[in-house]
Amino acid sequence: MKVLSVAVPCYNSQEYMEKCIDSLLKGGEEVEILIVDDGSKDNTAAIADAYAEKYPTIVKAVHQENGGHGAAVNTGLKNATGLYFKVVDSDDWVNQEAYEKVLDTLEHHLRGADTLDMLISNFVYEKEGATRKKVMQYRHSLPKEELFHWDQVGHMPKGKYILMHSVIYRTQLLRECGLELPEHTFYVDNLFVYEPLPYVKNMYYLDVNFYRYFIGRDDQSVNEKVMISRIDQQIKVNEIMMDVFKKSNLRHRALRKYMLSYLDIITTISSIMLIRSGTEEALQKKADLWNYLKNTDKPTYRRLRYGLLGRSVNLPGKGGRKISVTGYKICQKFYGFN
Repeated sequence: MKVLSVAVPCYNSQEYMEKCIDSLLKGGEEVEILIVDDGSKDNTAAIADAYAEKYPTIVKAVHQENGGHGAAVNTGLKNATGLYFKVVDSDDWVNQEAYEKVLDTLEHHLRGADTLDMLISNFVYEKEGATRKKVMQYRHSLPKEELFHWDQVGHMPKGKYILMHSVIYRTQLLRECGLELPEHTFYVDNLFVYEPLPYVKNMYYLDVNFYRYFIGRDDQSVNEKVMISRIDQQIKVNEIMMDVFKKSNLRHRALRKYMLSYLDIITTISSIMLIRSGTEEALQKKADLWNYLKNTDKPTYRRLRYGLLGRSVNLPGKGGRKISVTGYKICQKFYGFN
């Protein structure tokens, strides 16, 4: 049985997918690479098939009608035979030295007495044109290189949280929690990380810069203009996260605190994108989003609405909205996102 299954969702990825796949192949026979061609219209399918033919014991090409990033991840999970599961987007890649340590760590815990549910590692923003690479690391918030639980998780600053790029989940855990991402929806990577969290007991933080997250293409989903054009999908994900938090009945204080903070961040991003849109329709959608939370979970609404971020994105009038955007731009520059 494979130690790790890696799903690579691909849509019209012919220009960059080979760099991604080549970096993953260095994991050898311990790894299963699932290239999911999500109805591409370019040469993606042929490239996937060529890799599967050349590396039949490592690579599997799966073709499907276009269903979006979430559908491709779902397909990867359904086809996974590895004990652990990771998603690597087709324009990203992994570092070889860190990759070896990740695989060694996973393999070591297969023989351990306690089941490892989630492995966390660092990722690097490979931002186009940037001379200095921003690293998302967790060494001041998580115990390093030891199995730990939620009560050992330290303070996580607002600009730092666990993303899809950071995480490897136990495959069976994802299946047990019933994870199924919505189709034809961007930004589901937040759901991929968020929904399984209540099922996670044992974690391990490996302080290596494993995942290289390319950012900078004009058509990329995290590009601000693209986010505004797809704001309804961001709102959909945000509302699902609100539902998950409400239904999870979280009894562990540290887990609840972390998931609340994560929800706070995503709701703030949604609010800022709607403010940046600058239309009356968008401002109404922002009001509707906060009302959805209020009607879904009043205690959580009060925590977020009257917290620091909630207050900052709900300042009244044009002047208040200008202050909100200015604060966002400062954070954007400091943390290096979008």
